[in-house]
Amino acid sequence: MQVKVNYPAKTQAVVTVIATETELKAIKDHVLGHFQGRVKVPGFREGKVPAAVLEKHIDQTALQADFLEEALQQLYSQAVRSQELRPVDNPDVSVKKFVPYDALEFEAKVAVVSNIKLPDYKQIKIAKKPLSITAKDVEAVLKSLQERMAEKHDVDRPAKNGDQVWIDFKGTDARGKPVNGAEGKDYPLLLGSKNFIPGFEDNIVGMKANQDKTFTLKFPADYGVKALANKNVTFAVTLTKVQEVANPKIDDEFAAKVGPFKTVAELKADIKKQLGIEKQQEADRAYESEIIEAISAKSTMEIPDVLIDSQIERMETDERQNLTYRGQTWEEHLKEEGLTAEQHKQQKRPEAEARLKASFVLAEIAEAEQLQVMPEELEIRLQVLKSQYKDPQMLAELEKPENRRDIAGRILTEKTLTRLTGYASS
Repeated sequence: MQVKVNYPAKTQAVVTVIATETELKAIKDHVLGHFQGRVKVPGFREGKVPAAVLEKHIDQTALQADFLEEALQQLYSQAVRSQELRPVDNPDVSVKKFVPYDALEFEAKVAVVSNIKLPDYKQIKIAKKPLSITAKDVEAVLKSLQERMAEKHDVDRPAKNGDQVWIDFKGTDARGKPVNGAEGKDYPLLLGSKNFIPGFEDNIVGMKANQDKTFTLKFPADYGVKALANKNVTFAVTLTKVQEVANPKIDDEFAAKVGPFKTVAELKADIKKQLGIEKQQEADRAYESEIIEAISAKSTMEIPDVLIDSQIERMETDERQNLTYRGQTWEEHLKEEGLTAEQHKQQKRPEAEARLKASFVLAEIAEAEQLQVMPEELEIRLQVLKSQYKDPQMLAELEKPENRRDIAGRILTEKTLTRLTGYASS
């Protein structure tokens, strides 16, 4: 097989393939095998017809169509591998010459990731940040446990800091229109928690059950939703219930209620241990991200727009799903952000490019390091995943080829990150 590659653009390859007679004969024999059992020939048992005899009893149009489909698929895949191309979508194939089963020449145009150049990643060293669990960390968890186990009872008096109040509230803008995300019903608010914007809880202090109040607050300049930053919002609040909160004393009895602990010291030791595990996992993920970012920053490559656009689309799909859970429409979200649909896409573009670049960096390194996922590794991971589910439908999903490939990809990524962590920390 002769293969020639031209690049009319940095991210487009035109692959020209000229097949040999030997290759075409092997493909033809393979395709003829597809017809075994489908075509009955007098005097021969089903599936045992010699190829030369079988060919004479097959519709030639069907044979040529199957042959071309198989040949183009096989030869294109071989050509891409031999030239170490990284196509990102299906090729646009045009047959230039076809003499049935003797000669085949075709051209395939395809978008590719090209000019991938990695730094000497083995020499990139990153120090691991020291991990520590402070007494303050442990106390924060203890306080959270204390609040969860607190006793609450209704009181008929003005609300004060430390109380839990239940409120209905609705925010409107300067034109009197509802503000998305600034409303709630039967919402429990612990006064003094500072969960709301500055000034909100201060206005609730002093209110009694079944009392209404209206007040206007300015959202902070650094508020997460740009459309609300520095904006005045008027809140109409109804306080429905005031509850006094009695936090339990943190003693040995408290520790026994929380879990299998005899003393507060045992409880604190367990909290410190669990925090250590959690923080270590977070630190490991952060360290891996830091390594990939460092390598990506020194890597260069050309990524096709079609792939970047596809990544942006996936990111926006995830974002839309999250908005649906929050009861917000895409149009409302764009309005809050003060962006058009096109501006939102452009805003996502750098992140999309960074994600793609990181994935190709990992793929290149896995190949350079000759890392592979062995069949037994995949099976072990599948069995572990299956043990977590009882739903037959979910178990069937895990066996689908595309999901098996996805799981294998995750294992390969883990192996690559482990290898890189070893280099970076040595």
